[in-house]
Amino acid sequence: MIRSLRRVVHRAYRRTVDLSHPARSPLGSAVVNCVLYEDGERRPGPSTADEALREARKTGRGFVWIGLHEPDEAELASLAELFRLHPLAVDDAVRAHQRPKVQRYDDPDGPGTLFAVFKTCRYVEHEELTATSEVVDTGELAVFAGTDFVITVRHGRHGSLGPLREELEAAPEQLAKGPAAVLHAIADHVVDDYLAAADALQNDVDAVETAVFSQHAGRGDAGRIYQLKRELLELKRAVTPLERPLRVLATSPLPPIGEDIQPYFRDVADHLARTCEQINAFDGLLDSILQAHLAQVTVAQNEDMRKITAWAAIVAVPTMVCGVYGMNFTHMPELRWTYGYPLVLAVMTTACVLIHRSFRRNGWL
Repeated sequence: MIRSLRRVVHRAYRRTVDLSHPARSPLGSAVVNCVLYEDGERRPGPSTADEALREARKTGRGFVWIGLHEPDEAELASLAELFRLHPLAVDDAVRAHQRPKVQRYDDPDGPGTLFAVFKTCRYVEHEELTATSEVVDTGELAVFAGTDFVITVRHGRHGSLGPLREELEAAPEQLAKGPAAVLHAIADHVVDDYLAAADALQNDVDAVETAVFSQHAGRGDAGRIYQLKRELLELKRAVTPLERPLRVLATSPLPPIGEDIQPYFRDVADHLARTCEQINAFDGLLDSILQAHLAQVTVAQNEDMRKITAWAAIVAVPTMVCGVYGMNFTHMPELRWTYGYPLVLAVMTTACVLIHRSFRRNGWL
């Protein structure tokens, strides 16, 4: 019930413009937020990353959470130097277009950093599915997690972490578990968006299936089915590769992931597995719908060809008779008979009626 309520709140949030969580700060920097947390409570004061990190390490009870939106190399370079981030991970975070993954980068002078990449997803509302409709919009979210810091790098116009931050701040006992709790909340948030997108796609799949098997099915339905299948493939590329990284987070001892937080990751992995099964079911169903539609088109074409063939056979009788009597020969049977002309017309009409009835009886007309 709580997870369903969260998905409703997240969808409502995405449909509104929340000025408290801008995509980029008013100063033009990529930094959306920089907050120091101690014992699960948000602490006022330090506004820069180095001050917040210094304060967190002074007490040893807190961590820094920095959120960025589409930073460039220069904007992330200073943070990379401050938090000792690996250059390869920094490059992946800046350039984006990475597969979902989890990697650990060791640090000779510290416990190292965990780098995770998630594909974010949003269902695009539309009144009617067409052959060019955008159904799924994807983005990317990279997370650097250390023992005393979390850095999130978001790419795309959706997937804001503003409501997630507020939700965690409302549960200080969970936030007190440190960066691991933030990483779990992000993974849970991303998977919830997958579930919401999959549930919304169910309506499109049902609409396409109903249209294909209705009496007014059109040949243009193939374009709609193919477009929906392409959009579903985009969602599948975002969801399926995340299964292995979540298994790693749920089972492997990776700092800062402790044994106390791993059961939460297993719960997220279960929800992801359900989403993958749902997407695979949609994919198979769309294949069947497309094959059924193509079979219907083939049957319709065969029916059209049978009708054309039947009418051609009917027209062939008077064509043949008229062709024979149109030849300019002097000696032809019944050529000068008074009733020859109406007899020929009667024969042609009778033959056409008999052939027409035969085709109707056999279902060709």
